[in-house]
Amino acid sequence: MAIRLSRTFILRKLHQLSGIFPLGIFLLEHFYTNSKALDGEKHFNDAVADLQAIPYILLIEIGGIFIPLIYHAVYGLVITMEARPNNLAYPYPRNWFYLIQRITGVILFFFIFFHVLNFRFGMVPGLNRISVAEHPEQAFGIVAGEFRMWWIFAIYMIGITATVWHLANGIWLFLVDWGITIGERAQRLTGYACIAFGVVLLLVGVNAAVAFIRPGGLIGGIIH
Repeated sequence: MAIRLSRTFILRKLHQLSGIFPLGIFLLEHFYTNSKALDGEKHFNDAVADLQAIPYILLIEIGGIFIPLIYHAVYGLVITMEARPNNLAYPYPRNWFYLIQRITGVILFFFIFFHVLNFRFGMVPGLNRISVAEHPEQAFGIVAGEFRMWWIFAIYMIGITATVWHLANGIWLFLVDWGITIGERAQRLTGYACIAFGVVLLLVGVNAAVAFIRPGGLIGGIIH
């Protein structure tokens, strides 16, 4: 007997899946590339140049990043608008995590839009109108110049934090909703693992950002 799946069920599963593959994988790669700034200007510029030298890079970006990103962001807003928070009546941790997931999703909708227009296309009025992707030889200087403006750096700190929370908690939700993590104990342990993963990823992301304005990042390259 065939099982009929509702359109909403399929759309939500695709939304969860796109958040992990390919968007979550891309975020890890993005943080890795940004961490090249710890080695100095030349290493970061070379890393950006290597990425842009990948054959069919534009098609990869459109099919592997932009289309999944647009779908995940737009359908995420749909889910957020349909949500009916009941945190005051039922102040359980999972309820708060769900609410924060929706809040960080809204933050990311605007942050990623700004980030892509700014560094990928150089189209934000009043800021550096040079695209990092199109001028990899100037990539480090472009990012560093903007990060020295406190309000831009603050925007990116908020964006990085929201991104890491959204991914780390999203992984836990994915594992639970897809039936990979079953049972209260397994879900609790997986939750701790996702928190640890989020803390490490946040440190990596923040350290890479700081490296554009302070050689070696937060800790002067001791760990690196």
